[in-house]
Amino acid sequence: MRKAVTIIGLGPMGQAMAATYLDRGYQVTVWNRTTSKADALVAKGAHRAETVAEALGAGGPIILSLTDVEIMYKILEPAVGALPGRTLVNLSSDTPSRSRAAAEWAIGHGADYLSGGVQVPPTMIGSPESGTYYSGPLAVFEQHRETLEVITSADHRGEDQGLAALYYQLGMTIFWTNNLAYLQALAMAEANGISAAEFLPYAQRSVAIATMFMPETAVEVDTSTYPGELANMLMNSASTDHVLHTAAESGVDTTLPAAVADVFRRTVEAGHGKVGFASTFEVLRKQDA
Repeated sequence: MRKAVTIIGLGPMGQAMAATYLDRGYQVTVWNRTTSKADALVAKGAHRAETVAEALGAGGPIILSLTDVEIMYKILEPAVGALPGRTLVNLSSDTPSRSRAAAEWAIGHGADYLSGGVQVPPTMIGSPESGTYYSGPLAVFEQHRETLEVITSADHRGEDQGLAALYYQLGMTIFWTNNLAYLQALAMAEANGISAAEFLPYAQRSVAIATMFMPETAVEVDTSTYPGELANMLMNSASTDHVLHTAAESGVDTTLPAAVADVFRRTVEAGHGKVGFASTFEVLRKQDA
């Protein structure tokens, strides 16, 4: 008997997931508010549910691939009578608190529920290098692990329904900030006659060097020890000012380098001028009321 799965939401991610399941021989049911988005998948063998209730009644876990949890409510509320006994796997992006509230809502209507955060773009769905965070009841996760691992590797972070969203947003904090810094450097390079292609190997070298410091930084943060014998925050703050002034001289937007220089300056003002870079954590961390 063919294994089954249902996909609700056929944006690029939902499309990629449904196509991967079809390629792996699954019986796939799909639903989307814009029905034409299912056409190519139906041509490949997917079943197009005419209503949300029909999609919820199909076999296998129901994977939600939506913009956020608010859209989940709009889609599922008219069909809550079909939720008891079904398993929802919500891979929509949102905050930890909203993910917990969504889980409580779904479970309150009789469904099993897992929260998830996909760590890769649609082009990497089905790749062994890809991954997704999950949180929620371990028993529910283990029951559906094999199906979930068709689209990516599956990493269960804990029973708290907000953990998958938290880990996802932590990763996106690094991803977006890192890539915005790259574009900032490219804007400065272009303003000075250097093409993106010419600067690329030097950008890659800078990212690789930054990555080398991550294990050391983790230890320093966990132990609240920030040695600064080789480079202290007075020196580092001067460096960020030089970056900011170079951006200004180049005529490009200075929002990002100004924000970085501000954090470094406030770290020095907080008394950490003679210790190392990781002491900026003391400014960034949650402060006691």
